[in-house]
Order: sequence, then structure tokens, then C-alpha cells
Amino acid sequence: MLKGKSAVVTGSTSGIGAAIARALAAQGANVMINGFGDAAAIEALRSELEHSHRVNARYSGADMSKPAEIQTMMAEAERAFGAVDILINNAGIQFVAPVDEFPAEKWDAILAINLSSAFHTTRAALPGMKRRGWGRIVNIASAHGLVASPYKSAYIAAKHGIVGLTKTVALETARQGITCNAICPGYVLTPLVEKQIDDQAQAHGLPREEVIEKVLLERQPSKQFVQVEEVAALSVFLCGDGAASITGAALSVDGGWVAQ
Repeated sequence: MLKGKSAVVTGSTSGIGAAIARALAAQGANVMINGFGDAAAIEALRSELEHSHRVNARYSGADMSKPAEIQTMMAEAERAFGAVDILINNAGIQFVAPVDEFPAEKWDAILAINLSSAFHTTRAALPGMKRRGWGRIVNIASAHGLVASPYKSAYIAAKHGIVGLTKTVALETARQGITCNAICPGYVLTPLVEKQIDDQAQAHGLPREEVIEKVLLERQPSKQFVQVEEVAALSVFLCGDGAASITGAALSVDGGWVAQ
């Protein structure tokens, strides 16, 4: 479905991003993955994408908090693939604390990686998409891009911002063959959420299983974690021709969370 197209997926060395990279490659898209982690594991993922699906797969270690590195990554993808047709903004970090105890440096880091990085990648990708008259931008937001919870002020501010950025880009590009949408997952069992489980268990003195049931999934009516493959499948659909008229949408994948 996406043969001949090329994608950049930020924060894709594990979790949701890695699942999206695999799903895009399976549809024939060249993929540049990005993120931190064990060098051998990253190379294994890159090689898997390339050899399993016969696409061109590259890796960039660009720090998503640094605009200059983001610009370099996007330019490298353009050179390697000839185009960046698909942009998946997925990179994210988390920190939990009351507003009056929230470290300023954590606020700055979360806003930089979870929100500003999407601006910088989008700004770099749009000129080429406009020239070619085709582009797909998918921003991985969160249920917390639509509703709030206590103690996550920076994350929630960033994810609400991502939804707003999505709408603005969609309106600006609506007549240029480009779509921009946000996916808003509920809790997905990723390394980021695994860390939240451990942090919450320690903070509340609760067993891990109780944190999952009574803290994380308490607001998710399905009482099940969203699977990374579900988010990846929706991302692929939004990149296809069947979703050409879907733009500016914030699509929930949350087991009913925001329906309440």
C-alpha cells in the first residue's frame, strides 16, 4: 500500500514507535527510526525492517529536545530516501508530580520532546510534501490530549498542544494533498508505562498488580491495555489513500476512556 513512500518515525526504537515502524515497512515504506537505547538492539531492529520487508531502513540518534539535531535528521532522511512522505511524531517522556513540586527542568524537557519536536519535524517536512502534493503526518498524542489527570501537568499540556498543532497543520494543508491527524491512545503497555507502574507502586506503596488495576486502568473501561499493534494499524490506515479525507482529527484508541 505504501511502496515507494518514505517515513520518519520519532521515538521508534521501542514501544509504539517500533510497532509503527514495523507496520509501515510491512506496507513497503522506507523508514528512518529514531531514539535512544542499546546500540545492538537498535541495529537489530533496523536490520529486521530492511531485510524482512526489503525496504531501505536508516537510524538517526537525533535528540528530540535539540532543534538542530532534528533538522539534521530530517535532512538526512531526505537525502537517503529522496523524500519524507510520511512523518510520525511519537517521541515522548513522562514525569509525575504536583504542579507546585514539579521540577522546572522536567517541565522544559517534556515540552521540548513531547511537543516542540513535532513542530520542528513538521516544519522541516512540509516544504517537500507541498512540492510533491502528497504527505501524511500522524502525531501520537494521548487520551491526555483530550482530558486531564492530576500530577501530569507537563505531559497533559504537551499532549493538548499536540492536538492543537494537528488541527492547525491540517487546516493549513487541507488543499495540498497533505493530511495531519492525531491518535490518542489510552494506556499502552510500553517501556514508558512500565516505568509509570513502578513509580506509582513505589509512591503509593502498592503491589504492581494493584497499580495496574486501580491506578492506570481505573479510567479505561475496557480494563485492558491498548496493544501497540492497534496504534500501528491505525497509523498505517491514516497514511493510506482510504484516509485522504480524514484530517485534523483526534482519534481515540482508549478502551472507552474519553467516552465517559
